[in-house]
Amino acid sequence: MRILMLASSFPKWPGETTAPFIEEIAAGVAARGHAVTLLLPEHPELRRDPVVRGVRLRPFRYAPHPALRIWGYAQSLLSDTQIKRRTLVAAPFALAASCAAVARELAAGRAAGRPYHLVHAHWVLPNGPPAALPAAVQALPLVVSLHGSDIYLAEQHWAMALAARAAFRAAAMVTACSGDLRERGVRLGARPEVSRVIPYGVNPAQFRPDPTARAAVRAELGLAGDAPLVVGLGRLVAKKGFGVLLEAWPAVLRACPHATLAIVGYGDLRDALERQAADLGVMARVRFTGQLPRDRAAAYMAAADVFVLPIVREGVDGLPNVLLEAMSAGRAVVASRVAGVPDVVDDGVHGLVVPERDPAALAAAIVRLISEPDLAARLGATARACVEQELTWDRAAERLESAFQVAVASRPPAGSNRP
Repeated sequence: MRILMLASSFPKWPGETTAPFIEEIAAGVAARGHAVTLLLPEHPELRRDPVVRGVRLRPFRYAPHPALRIWGYAQSLLSDTQIKRRTLVAAPFALAASCAAVARELAAGRAAGRPYHLVHAHWVLPNGPPAALPAAVQALPLVVSLHGSDIYLAEQHWAMALAARAAFRAAAMVTACSGDLRERGVRLGARPEVSRVIPYGVNPAQFRPDPTARAAVRAELGLAGDAPLVVGLGRLVAKKGFGVLLEAWPAVLRACPHATLAIVGYGDLRDALERQAADLGVMARVRFTGQLPRDRAAAYMAAADVFVLPIVREGVDGLPNVLLEAMSAGRAVVASRVAGVPDVVDDGVHGLVVPERDPAALAAAIVRLISEPDLAARLGATARACVEQELTWDRAAERLESAFQVAVASRPPAGSNRP
């Protein structure tokens, strides 16, 4: 199949951590023998080759002024919950440019004798509507993939809900990375009969147990070799719940005074989180590392005694890839019972699952895993096995390929009057 994808985020250089799942999805589909072209908005820091892992990248211009280069790449929203004012100004230009870019690429493929078989929009908002129109003009099936923030935005405002509903009506297939996200999409208008859960994946060779990482990361952080290390990793935005983790940290330190918390990532809330740590009196036992390349993030996961994902419902998180990566690294995980977490973590089997926004429960689970290393090792080994069997990017690409085949088969034959 020839597949045209439209996305609004992508790693800006090799190893950068903006929406790496988009690269993995596209590359996984290409590795299965399909021709994949990915359209994405331009970005001044985008430094990628024209072909990345078999995927043709086609950035398009949208901003009439440099001040409006704010579309996608995790820069359009404030803490992933509010649309920035400049984003609203840029939106008409970006949406029109997205639609035009899809139309141009479809026309070019047809003119060259290599027509596309389907259009695949990542995020129903903003990319569903501008992908739907040119797909309909060319009578091509549309596949929409939900990733989290798109559904949250559609739930917040009636106009966005209408836009999402229109894209859902046009879609021959809707995929969601978690059951929770699929249910929310259905409530917004996605047809249940063509909506599938396709969880994200992970590369087990990249995120793996690494005994050498323990000493190396502790030395980098200025810690003793046997110091308990807890790692939280993700963008520093509201939905990741790092504020809840900091609230729990004094209780962890009362039980494990030599423990250190490393918060790995970048985002709008870093200053606020650092102030919170200082106000709680725990700054000496917290490290804010900033954004790390993918290989360094993998090392931090492998070095952790406990990996914590305290996500909350303030902004929908579909299935955080960092959770799968930590599981693949064989780490004991503690995660909130939110979004796609229950889809992949059975409490007491692959990790410990705690209620959302419950610092006491979060602290108790962390202390338990630090205090019971045999339990932590058992949970980590089971999590790793689950990833190897069910949650690789190869499996995700296989499932997505099946969804594409169903979408293409649903297309009316040429000359058909079927609506």
